[in-house]
Amino acid sequence: MSNSLLSLRPLGNTGLLVTPLCLGAAPLGDMPETFQYGTPEEQALETLRTAFESPINFIDTAASYGFGESERRIGKAIQANGGLPAGYVLATKADRDFTTGDFSGEQIKRSVEASLKHLGLDRLQYVYIHDPEHTTFENVVGSGGPLEVLQKFQAEGVIDHIGISGGPIDLLIRYVETGAFSAVETHNRYTLLNRSADPLLDVASRMGVAVINAAPYGSGILAKGPEAYARYAYSEASPIVLERARSFAKVCQEFNVPLAAAALQFSLRDPRITSTVVGMSKPERVLQTVELANYPIAPELWPALEAFGYDTEDPETNRFE
Repeated sequence: MSNSLLSLRPLGNTGLLVTPLCLGAAPLGDMPETFQYGTPEEQALETLRTAFESPINFIDTAASYGFGESERRIGKAIQANGGLPAGYVLATKADRDFTTGDFSGEQIKRSVEASLKHLGLDRLQYVYIHDPEHTTFENVVGSGGPLEVLQKFQAEGVIDHIGISGGPIDLLIRYVETGAFSAVETHNRYTLLNRSADPLLDVASRMGVAVINAAPYGSGILAKGPEAYARYAYSEASPIVLERARSFAKVCQEFNVPLAAAALQFSLRDPRITSTVVGMSKPERVLQTVELANYPIAPELWPALEAFGYDTEDPETNRFE
């Protein structure tokens, strides 16, 4: 990673240093219902091998991705490698029970224990509480709840650091303001097309909480282009989003810049964002993503793109079905 956008950055106050690019391992869990494609195991393992050898030192997964399959595959890759590469940071997420909806402290304990088993590790560097919008704030921070359970694991040395990862921006701001989390992860809400996470980035930046920005391509439309992939945030894109994406693609073409490079660097160049999570399911995507991050972009491109505007509403509350 030669570009100044890609030098190591501190992950909040954790003492960990991470690359501004993070490999998103959700697609490695073989989730065709979410991503519209599957990922065979050998392909996933080859992608992980490539990532371990690449300039990227940060990987993001969750207990729920492929119901543990993403973590299992990462565990296999770690074992084959003889452990995580030196300096590598692995983050996972503790999840509710997807069958019953149980989001209790006990369920979070079970989720962490399953992650340790799947990954073949006795310690987790980073664990987020995942999608807290599926329970109440009071449950998460209350006595015996998910946060207290993770803090107990932390005191025991099983978990090093705790974050919060979810959807609704107002809710994430509320969690950040507790001061209990060293990082917050948002997805699909800070892209060329949607800036609804902007207030969260400001609050986190003010409090010294790392922002991890996932899905800079809006789950694909800004990587593949609106004609090839007319979806945003895992749902059909609205007519206005499609129209904007087409305008962005046209402007990028005029500047001889791939739309994906502009979408990725939009996130990388924001000083409030520590790392940008890009889902990758093929080995060639790893180095392609590094190349996109390094792609030369004329400063004039940014105002040309801004001229078309962007959404400030949460993309998941106004889904176009």
